[in-house]
This record gives sequence, C-alpha cells and structure tokens, in this order.
Amino acid sequence: MAIDWSKLGFAYMDTNCHIRYTWKNGRWDSGELVSSPYFNIHIAATALHYGQTAFEGLKVFRAKDGRIQVFRADMNADRINQSARHIMMAEIPPALFQEALDRVVKANQEFVPPYGSGATLYVRPLLFGSGPQIGVNPAKEYTFIIMVTPVGAYYKGGLSPVRAIVLDDFDRAAPHGTGHIKIGGNYAASLLPHHLAHEAGFPVELYLDAAEHKYIEEFGTSNFLGISKDGKYITTKSPSILPSVTNDGLCQLAAHLGMPVERRQVAFSELADFAEIAACGTAVVITPVNEIVRGQQVIKVGPAEGCGPVLQKLYDHYTAIQWGEQPDVFGWLREIK
Repeated sequence: MAIDWSKLGFAYMDTNCHIRYTWKNGRWDSGELVSSPYFNIHIAATALHYGQTAFEGLKVFRAKDGRIQVFRADMNADRINQSARHIMMAEIPPALFQEALDRVVKANQEFVPPYGSGATLYVRPLLFGSGPQIGVNPAKEYTFIIMVTPVGAYYKGGLSPVRAIVLDDFDRAAPHGTGHIKIGGNYAASLLPHHLAHEAGFPVELYLDAAEHKYIEEFGTSNFLGISKDGKYITTKSPSILPSVTNDGLCQLAAHLGMPVERRQVAFSELADFAEIAACGTAVVITPVNEIVRGQQVIKVGPAEGCGPVLQKLYDHYTAIQWGEQPDVFGWLREIK
C-alpha cells in the first residue's frame, strides 16, 4: 500500500496486525500477532460494565540512518502498571511490555514513516478486563494489546498558537480520584466539555482544580507548562494531574539547558504574568497557547503568531533527540533491531 506520509493526520489506519496477550489463572500467555482489528468480547466483561480499562500512547521514530527507535517506552510501561494497580487489574511485567512492543513494531515496520516526513508510528498499548463479572468486582481475566498506526501532526500548522477556554461547569478529575492515572473513564468525562470547547471555537480546554477552581490543573489532553518572564520553566503540581512523559522530559531538558525548573501549584491569577504558555504531551510535544478565555476574561500571552523563543528552543532540542539528530544524552531512545 502506497502511503502519502506528508498528508497523514492524527487518525487510525489499519496496519498488518496488533499483538494480543491474555492473563488468566494468575499468568500471562505467550501472546500472538493478530491480523484482524476486531475481536470477540464477553458481554459481561468488566471493561464494558465497570470501566476496567487503561491505555498508553508513545511513538516510534525512524532515524536518518534508517534505525527504528522507540522513545521512553519504559515510562509508559511503568505508568500503565500504576493505572492497573489503582483499578485492580493484572500488571504487565516490564519485560513482557517491551517484548510485545518489539514484536508488533517488527511485524509492522513498513508502516514506520521515513525520516524527514514529519510522521511517526504511534503506539497504543491497551489493558482491559475481558473476563465476565456481574457483581462490582475486578475481572479474573485481562487482555493486553498493542496496536500501531502511522500518524502525522495532532494539530496542523506546527507550532502555531491556539486559544484555550476554561469551562467552570466541568472538572477533569475529583480530588482523591483517578486524575493521576490514564484510564478510559477520565477521557469519557472529558468528551462533552471538549465538544463544547470545539463548538465555541477553542481547540483545547484548560481545567482548574475541582475543589476551589483556583489553581491550574492541566489542559484537556496535555499537561500545562509556562515560561516565566525571568526564564523559569514552570509546570503544575497536583495529585489529580496525569504525570506526562513529555512534561517529564521537557523538565529534564530545560534543566540541562540551564533553565530553573519549578513544579508547583500555579494559581489561575498568575497566567497573565507568564511570557509563554503551552500544552505538552506525546501527540503534540508542545502546542503554544496564546489566549485563554474564562467567561468575559481574556488573557493574552506570548506572540500573537508563531511560537515564543523559549518554547521553540525546547521543541527543537526535544524533537532533535527523538529523530536522532542530536546525541541522546538522557538515554531516552531504544533501538528495535
């Protein structure tokens, strides 16, 4: 199949196969590559009734010399197990996670976009309760799959800034809830506000803390980061925020480049004092946000067009490491041979 890599959006495309493992009687099986993108599931599966489902997102890159490299998969392996523990699913041994990733990427290597295309292979691990259970209890059987699909940019236009909206009638996660893990229910709760934001002309929504609506939590699908006027990298700290792999990496990179890094509570009232603001995550890396609207209040930050200089510098360094254009001083890349 001929693929125009330059025209890929962030959308699903069928590939050769996905990989599937089943946990039963206290152990995982040896897994199999499955060509069909469909599978049968029991009508009483806990994933369907009680939301026992967790997922991850990461990327695989083809370097200039043709090597295929996965980016920080160990972080995703750890995070999916944090989610599994919290909603009482079987954990995935890290070695099995890496084995599954290698097997499915090798089986679909022609779908890893070429260097220079700007496209990547998006990897979606998914763990869910596939065993039947009518009472509110964990399943006794779990399924772990990894599917892959080539993708382009999440937002067209590169580092063009976007507008964000605060919808005070919605909260992303409750205090002491599940905001710190990556489970399906969190995203189900965000679908309506995300739709309303789009209807109002905003690509992203910004959530505040559920208790007081005073502190910034994160954007709908990405962590919050701000660059202060004195050059500090500042990101939010809350037990309800999903620990972003990208934000973690950008914090390390910022410190490596000599920038002070602060992870702390950030009051909504501080927004106007930032020099630059962005959303950050696997799909986008960095999306500059130059306007935030809350009711009648409009806060403008950074350049009206394009990206601020600090965010541009961070983005350029971070993506250069991903593509193998700069030395991987942090040990983030692992080659899949």
